[in-house]
Amino acid sequence: MITIRKSKQRGHANHGWLDTYHTFSFADYFDPKYMGFRSLRVINEDRVAPANGFGTHGHNDMEIITYVMEGALEHKDSMGNIGVIRPGDVQRMSAGTGVRHSEYNHSKTDPVHLLQIWIMPASRGISPSYEQIAFSAEERSGKLKQIAVSDAAKNGNGGAVKIHQDASIFASILKPGETTQHELAAGRYGWLQVAKGSVELNGQKLEAGDGAAIENETKLSITGKDSTSEVLLFDLA
Repeated sequence: MITIRKSKQRGHANHGWLDTYHTFSFADYFDPKYMGFRSLRVINEDRVAPANGFGTHGHNDMEIITYVMEGALEHKDSMGNIGVIRPGDVQRMSAGTGVRHSEYNHSKTDPVHLLQIWIMPASRGISPSYEQIAFSAEERSGKLKQIAVSDAAKNGNGGAVKIHQDASIFASILKPGETTQHELAAGRYGWLQVAKGSVELNGQKLEAGDGAAIENETKLSITGKDSTSEVLLFDLA
């Protein structure tokens, strides 16, 4: 079963410096039917104006993944990490027992467009940690590239960031007509988020900003449609 969550159904807030859409309940947006999906708790699509951003604030007991589509996001945290996240970069911050950080648009002239993802960890109270890996467009083109994997995976991380949950995230860039496939093992669930363009998922069309909850499906087929498209696929326990 595939249940589509249309882009226009998401929560929305425009603060001037931040234009944000919430796939699941977040901040002032609350929908009891959309509190998350399995361990996936937050998918926020943010556009941050030049020279603006999120001041220093705290998190705990959450796996936070940042995926930038356009522009550059500057990051600083209480663990001493300072860096810039650009398209193709995947940042994972495990908040654990507590971490404080800030995120600002690195540019004074151009907006930054990103997805911020929260996944609930398997265990509370872990030590905070940070990881950032760059994935080229070539690595993600025409196929699903694993960009995040459970830290308990027996076969290593394959170059992906490690998350403290039984979950994997894949990214793909698809030209019109290109198809990539994925098999969900028995008892697994999926969520597909369209970051750019439009795709067909098992024959159902999804546009930019749309998401799809996937249950009791084993074979997934994702085809690029009208323009070059970018998607994230979550494989969840």
